[in-house]
Amino acid sequence: MQIDGHLVTPHGIQPGILTLNDGRITHIEAKSYVKDRYILPGFIDLHVHGGDNADAMDGADSVARMSRFHLSRGTTTLYPTTMTRPWAEIMDALKGIQHHVQHGLTNGPDIPGAHLEGPFINPQRLGAQPPFAITPTERELNDLLSLDVVRLTTLAPECCSDSAIKTMARHGIRLSIGHTCATCEQCQHMMRVARTENGIIGGTHLFNAMPEIRGRSPGPAGALLADDHAFMELIFDTHHVHSTNLALVRKAAKERIILVTDAMRATGCPDGLSSLGGQPVLVQEGIARMGTDGSGGLAGSVLTLDQALKNACANGVPLTEASRMLSATPARYMGLTDRGSLTTGQRADIISLDSDYNLETVWAASQQL
Repeated sequence: MQIDGHLVTPHGIQPGILTLNDGRITHIEAKSYVKDRYILPGFIDLHVHGGDNADAMDGADSVARMSRFHLSRGTTTLYPTTMTRPWAEIMDALKGIQHHVQHGLTNGPDIPGAHLEGPFINPQRLGAQPPFAITPTERELNDLLSLDVVRLTTLAPECCSDSAIKTMARHGIRLSIGHTCATCEQCQHMMRVARTENGIIGGTHLFNAMPEIRGRSPGPAGALLADDHAFMELIFDTHHVHSTNLALVRKAAKERIILVTDAMRATGCPDGLSSLGGQPVLVQEGIARMGTDGSGGLAGSVLTLDQALKNACANGVPLTEASRMLSATPARYMGLTDRGSLTTGQRADIISLDSDYNLETVWAASQQL
């Protein structure tokens, strides 16, 4: 099978043709005359709770439904993300995700694992999370390790012991600072501790559910931006993060930015009442807020990654850079060496966009959607 167009590669945009075989890119060739479309690697979403009226907390069938919806919007790799709920509910949700990690999802994206967002967070920085925050003990850590499905966890450094940090890092779980009241110094300490076990650090929805950067108190955002190796998520739906903050992060950490959706079950549905973690949410004009009347704070998003790319490009990000934020950088963060760029040998997870960056076609492991 062959796909031609303007290839968005790590080295720039060039006209060419991809040859696909057995779900891989087997050959790339320059070509003068190609279809008037952009060809990009498929998107990787590290933080996604739901979509198409389905939620990752609701079991394997719901995970399948939300995942297939996001595949239709260009996400070819997805980490279903849990909520801060009672521990038994979280374990049940992780078992639902585990089913697809172990068996795959027919006509769906690849699901390498789960993102555990909470409950190891600060109860003073819940954001839209329900009030079931806990400090991880040996019991919870053993439960997680026995399932072997969590690949990324959001945590508050001030609420986790050095021992817990080391245990998760030792087992390859990415540690993402978020929903926290931590000082810059507490974050830096946590980074040092994790890195004694080769831990890889990130930040969950940078700027949201964490202290602001202040002149004498850089906070978690300052610690993440100043670190040379920490990755960071941004929800760029134009509601969660100001465009100037996107520009700021690009100047400080261009190679470490990951665009995510933080999408909830209402994504892809008409405006109106929905829910998140058992709490009522009102979606109006594409903005989700807590409460039946929408009077509360932001409640996740109804963003999809194809729209995140368009938002970034509309705010001055070149297409090659936006593509990196959606594919190559999340792949690098998660250690996914077989995807994230249009290079020979990579998975044939591919999307095409028209000249206005609208999604046209999706191929998952060379299978056209």
